[in-house]
Amino acid sequence: MKRFHITLLAVAVLSLAACKKNKRERSYDEIVMDTVVSYTKEIYLWYNQLPSTLPGNTPPEVMSNIRQFSKEPGFTNPVDRWSFAISKTEWNNISTGVAADFGMRVFFRNAADLRVASVERNGPAGIAGVQRGWKINSINGVAINDTSQSNFIINTVYASPTTRFNFQLPDNSIREVTLNSQIFTGNPFVIDSVYTAGSSKIGYFVLNSFLGDTAQMRNNFDRIFNKFITAGVNDVVIDLRYNGGGYVSLAQYLLNWIVPNAGNGQMMFTEAYNDKYASRFNETVAYQKRGTLNLSRIFFIVSKQSASASELTINSIRPFLDVKLVGPTNTHGKPVGYGGYSAGPWYFFPVSFKTINKNNEANYYNGFAPDYISADGLDRNWGDINEACLFRAIRFITTGSWSRLAPVDEAVANEQARIAPANVHLDEPKLKGMFGRRGIVKIY
Repeated sequence: MKRFHITLLAVAVLSLAACKKNKRERSYDEIVMDTVVSYTKEIYLWYNQLPSTLPGNTPPEVMSNIRQFSKEPGFTNPVDRWSFAISKTEWNNISTGVAADFGMRVFFRNAADLRVASVERNGPAGIAGVQRGWKINSINGVAINDTSQSNFIINTVYASPTTRFNFQLPDNSIREVTLNSQIFTGNPFVIDSVYTAGSSKIGYFVLNSFLGDTAQMRNNFDRIFNKFITAGVNDVVIDLRYNGGGYVSLAQYLLNWIVPNAGNGQMMFTEAYNDKYASRFNETVAYQKRGTLNLSRIFFIVSKQSASASELTINSIRPFLDVKLVGPTNTHGKPVGYGGYSAGPWYFFPVSFKTINKNNEANYYNGFAPDYISADGLDRNWGDINEACLFRAIRFITTGSWSRLAPVDEAVANEQARIAPANVHLDEPKLKGMFGRRGIVKIY
């Protein structure tokens, strides 16, 4: 990993030096803000669109407000939806997979049907036995039957110390569960399986994030792919439907497992910075093939929640494999990432680079469209071969055709497309991250 040389951003140093010349000694908060502003003006990918004075009185406000200054040719609206600042304590927890909530994620299956989408096995919900696919009838005694309740759901599911749920299980039985928020370490590897379908051996795993303990995550990738190799799989399905991204280095590690032999040594991607620092910081990464798996195609299950490092994975492997996407919607559309910087009690993350694949493809701000639109099978647990998305991937592998959805499944898919904005809103508390290879730089 390259080290960031602080001397590159001389403007920040000059700004701080100038503070000493002021008659009034600058406060700690003012120095922090000066640092955030000075570095942002230098490293922001669209720095040349920024005004001379950046709006905002706190680092989070500045990061949120600069997003409006990110116009790209071919796009009417600003493209940056992600620049952010976060307290060091919160970041240290998120970046290592530590959470303080119920360890449960929820989405609408239809406008009147809220489901448990994913559960952290080490979190309160997982320990209580809650599973993906359970329907939520009510929260704290309030019946849940409309997408207009999204704010209430966010507050009670993600930001409450204690919440009472009324669940309806797949057998139509009812279970009342009260969950208490706790600190726990998550595991983004949800399930991994090998399926035999006809003459096909299919490896499948669910990866919900590229954040966590990097050594442990590399070990899990090694374990899963060695398992696939031992089993003799000839097709792989990677489920990224709720994966909002994370460390570029971990996406890179995964890519080295799935690239075919012919891609070894070839360009994986380039991290490309603004024209001020392109000559110094642009970095091109080459494939270093791992294992003996030699695929000709790969399947990804995706959704609007598939973002950042997930999309980097898809974009980087496209020049080398026949990539098939299945899911309810386009992916999120985040071809850019951050360099992280430290200032006082804050880490701030202005968008600072974009990623480009071997075919010079980037700028996928509208996301990647599925080859086959399938409903998110929120009525099924992970790994169920009848779950809509997994079923369609296996169907294509075994028949060479997506085939047509049954009328009832098609109706669900259409409804999910209609209510996608509500599920995007429910997903807003989850970080969308693509954090560059040089890590976080301590400035002040």
